[in-house]
Amino acid sequence: MGISRLYALVLGLLGVLSIAAAAAAHEVRPAVADAEIGPGKVLVQYRIVLEPILAGIDLTGLGDTNDSPLSGLNDQLRSLPAAELETRFRAAWPQLSRDFRIESGGESLPPEIVSLSVPEGGDGALPRDSTLILSAALPPGSAPVQIGWASRFGPLVLRQDGEGDDLYSAYLTGGQMSDPLPREGVASESALSVFGRFVVLGVEHIVPKGLDHILFVLGLFFFSLRMKPLLLQISAFTAAHTVTLALASLGIVTVPAAIVEPLIAASITFVALENIRGGRIGWFRIAVVFCFGLLHGLGFASVLGELQLPNAQFVTGLIAFNIGVEIGQLTVITLAWALIARPFGDRPWYRSRIAVPASALIAAVGAWWVVERTLL
Repeated sequence: MGISRLYALVLGLLGVLSIAAAAAAHEVRPAVADAEIGPGKVLVQYRIVLEPILAGIDLTGLGDTNDSPLSGLNDQLRSLPAAELETRFRAAWPQLSRDFRIESGGESLPPEIVSLSVPEGGDGALPRDSTLILSAALPPGSAPVQIGWASRFGPLVLRQDGEGDDLYSAYLTGGQMSDPLPREGVASESALSVFGRFVVLGVEHIVPKGLDHILFVLGLFFFSLRMKPLLLQISAFTAAHTVTLALASLGIVTVPAAIVEPLIAASITFVALENIRGGRIGWFRIAVVFCFGLLHGLGFASVLGELQLPNAQFVTGLIAFNIGVEIGQLTVITLAWALIARPFGDRPWYRSRIAVPASALIAAVGAWWVVERTLL
């Protein structure tokens, strides 16, 4: 097959994926909770996907519900009428309620359901966001409130309602509890605290959580050991994902994850196949890396988009998150250079025994993810 036909095939595949991917959406998205705290009561409104919770899926560190052996039950629950799903959740509430955690002054406060709104289901292919409102009576005194939930429910974005531009917003994972939230006024964070938190969040989005982004960066690394090609590719990739990260976080560009994630997988396969073909760095490779960087930026933006940072924190959070992503990428490249390039890069068999087989493996993983994220 000629090179031009190969490119046409890959581009055609990307076009097909953009249509077909909409039929598959099993990615784990964080729930979003808005807390309103008064002198004697706390109200928490959750935007939440109930089905995996009812199915008993442990979402800790899980990126896709298809990866759970209980995914079939999850899809069955998606197909239930709204009234039946609500009935099942209310029946399970006595057991589930202990994992919706609200604490004050070291005391665990039992939450009660104020209301539950479930949209009608479909064919089981798509998740639905339900709205759950809980309340809890606060003990006497002025002790602040902490909110969180069990690790198995997955990530939780928590925001405190109130006035001002520097309201508290947190991305909680692993069963973390929020910072103490005052009963009067609202919690706020210093710019330094926000900056540090989002640098860490950006690093974690690459290492250890971003395996697809890690493989893409390694695909760039295995193209050539010369510094110029690597710098040109990393620069194009960084510039591109910075643009879409900002645009998507601002809500200017919105692309469903069901489309973005399969395309990211396809980008991994493409750059790895290009490595196997070999050749010198040129405008086409740089343009392809730039375009794929735009896709990866949309993937990065999912975290910031869910957080919906207050205006006063947005620029700080965006810059810090992007810096964290770059630190994560440079960590991957540095480790690859130290473990692979430095000891083996000057061997005559480096390309045939290391670069090409590694690229083939990366391409295979990317191709599997294309199938998984599109059809399964």
